[in-house]
Formats: sequence, C-alpha cells, structure tokens
Amino acid sequence: MNKLSEELSWRGFVNQTTFKNITDLDEKTRTFYWGVDPSSDSMQIGNLAAAMMARHFIDHGYKAILLVGGATGMIGDPDGKSEERELKPLEEVAKNKAGIAAQYKRVFAGQEFEIVDNYDWFKGMGYLEFLRDVGKHVPMRQMLGREFVQSRLGEEGAGISYAEFSYSLIQGYDFYHLFKDKGATLQIAGADQWGNCIAGVDLIRRIAGGEAHIWSTPLIINKATGKKFGKTEDGAIWLDEKKTSVYKFYQFWLNADDSGVEEYIKVYTLLSQAEIAEVMSEFKEHPGGRAAQKALAYEVTKIVHGEAKAEMARQLTETLFGTGSYGSLNAENFKMLADGLPLVEQTTDGSLIDALVNAGLASSNTEARRFLEGNAVYINGQQIPLSKTHFDSHDQLHGYAVLRIGKNKNALVHFN
Repeated sequence: MNKLSEELSWRGFVNQTTFKNITDLDEKTRTFYWGVDPSSDSMQIGNLAAAMMARHFIDHGYKAILLVGGATGMIGDPDGKSEERELKPLEEVAKNKAGIAAQYKRVFAGQEFEIVDNYDWFKGMGYLEFLRDVGKHVPMRQMLGREFVQSRLGEEGAGISYAEFSYSLIQGYDFYHLFKDKGATLQIAGADQWGNCIAGVDLIRRIAGGEAHIWSTPLIINKATGKKFGKTEDGAIWLDEKKTSVYKFYQFWLNADDSGVEEYIKVYTLLSQAEIAEVMSEFKEHPGGRAAQKALAYEVTKIVHGEAKAEMARQLTETLFGTGSYGSLNAENFKMLADGLPLVEQTTDGSLIDALVNAGLASSNTEARRFLEGNAVYINGQQIPLSKTHFDSHDQLHGYAVLRIGKNKNALVHFN
C-alpha cells in the first residue's frame, strides 16, 4: 500500500497545503474534518472529488469528521459569487442538511466517521460572545484582503453585506471548535475553500496557540472544454438520483473525454494503481472499446448509487448501445430508463410518426416519414419493416418499447 502522500500525489489530489513537506502526512495519523454547506439537498460531483480524497485519508488511518454546515448554510459562502446570495428559508436548510448527511452515509459506507452540524455550536452563541471570543482575534486587513471582498467592493462590484463578509469567521470558528472539542488538526477542502480554511488556522494559532493544517485538492477541469468538470448543457451532475437519474449519471461518466479519462478514474474511483494501469493499457491499445470510460462509469455509479443500480445501468447501456438482449430487461430496467430517456405515452396501436415527433427523434411528420421510408427506425433493437407505420402488441416489453433512430438516438415509449 502506498504511503498517503504518495497515493494523493499519484491520484492528483495535491494543491495548496500548510505542510512544509507533503511527506509530513505520513509521519502520524490525525483527526481531519471536511464539510459541505447545505445550499442544496444534494452534493454535486465537484463535492464528490473532495469526498473521494477524504476516503484515502480514512484508508490510511486518519479519523474523519464530516461536517454539515447548518449555520454557514444560513448565510452562504460568498467566495466566487459576484452578487449577494438570497438567504434560504430555515425549513429548506433543514431539508438540505438531511440530504447531505444521507449522502455522506452512502458515499462513506463501511468507513468510520462522525457527522457534525455547525449549527449545534452556533445556535446558543450570542452576538457579543462571538465578537469577544472570535472577532477580537481577526485583523480587518486580513479580511479586507480576500479576493472576493476586493472584487465586490470595487467600482464594478455589487457590494457585500456584513453577513457574507463575516462568513469566513464562521467557518474559521468551526475549525477552532473542532480543534478544541474533538482534536481536529487538519481541514481538507477543494481549492476554492483555501481562504476560508486559513481563517481557521489563524484562529487556532491566535486563540489557542495551537498548530493546525490545511490540505486542498485542485478543482477538476474538463480537458476537452477547459471548463469546470461536471458542468453540462443540462446543468450540474448531482448525486441525488431525483436530480440526475442513475441512467444519466452513468452515461455522463461513460461519455467522458478521452484526454481526461485517466485523471477522472484516479480521482473518482477506488481502483488500485495496478487495476487502473491495466484498464488504461487496454484503453490505449483499443480506444474504440472505451474500456476506461466503462470502468469509470461503473465504479463511480457503484459508489454513489450502489452495486445493484450500477449493474442495471451497465446492462441497459449494453442493451441500447452494445450486444445486450432487450428480452433480458425487466420492469425495473424500464423504470430506470424512464428517468433517463425522452418518454412518450402511446396506445397499443399508436402511430410511429406521432411517437417519433413527440419523443423529439424527428422534428416534423415529414422527417419522421422520411426515417420510416429510409429504414432508419428500430423498435427494441430490431429494424422495422418498411410497411410498418403503427405499434402493435408484439412491440411491448413490460408495457414499454425502446424507439431508436440510427445508431444511438433513443426514446422510451410507454403504452397506455
């Protein structure tokens, strides 16, 4: 087993740190914390990258504290935001906290960790107490020097409220509190949280005379587009299947760009160095087989949604785009597809032209007719005869049929 510093370096989890040498990580195990603010009831795959980094700390003997930011979530992190955030209702914050905590339990299943909520130590703290115990130890020059503060206060800036200005103090106090009460001496985070993390290190030094450290991971960039990884035309890729269906989640990873797939598989899976080397060797020898993307899609879906759903997504993909048999699909398979493909309702003897248009596979009746006349339409993987213009009972599998144009434009038909 690699040392922790070696594992993090090989996987690409090295960015800024307060350690003088990254091998300091190997000298002893520590208690660390990592947190997510409940700005939504689900994490995105950007959060998942940091979560996977946390898994390696745990695997190397570090004690994990996973924080749900009930208090910080009431304000919202202003870093990187050009305008003031809209405050979320307290009921929404509570719902979001529950969603994040549930995802912690799934992503870190089988690991030892403690979940904490910073609202628990802020709810009883008065304003004057916070000013005396925290604010007194924070130089204004340090806070005013933050890049996001400068940009918001500049001529073109939208300004900043006292609440958002104070956000880094709240997060900084989290680190101090966990240092004092739970012995946490390390905070891990994404690169965009560096400034907030430093606030905690400074508070620990100024108030307690203690030493604490930060380890941050780079933001993952899509090498094909140069944009932040996980941002798509349809929006963010969520861990909650109600926001991003399991099928769409699997397909996102399956469609990863060739230039970045090796980086993604190191970051987002727990495959060993030897296993990844084997996958990448096969991929480089036969890139058309997309072995790396297939391994990536399966492994990430297994971590986030469980092995059963990962297997189902793989089976569906093999059926729609490979050599799998439609006859082997069951009702649960079609329910998963219903969350991932365009869905149209049809009667048993409904018109194929109507279905093609309503599913978005054809832009008009004329184009749909041309597809039929060109022998380009498939039902459940079978090319239909030129004479066929309507569905019939033989097309149904568990009340559904997969309608396809060409090689990979699919829609799901539900018969009523």
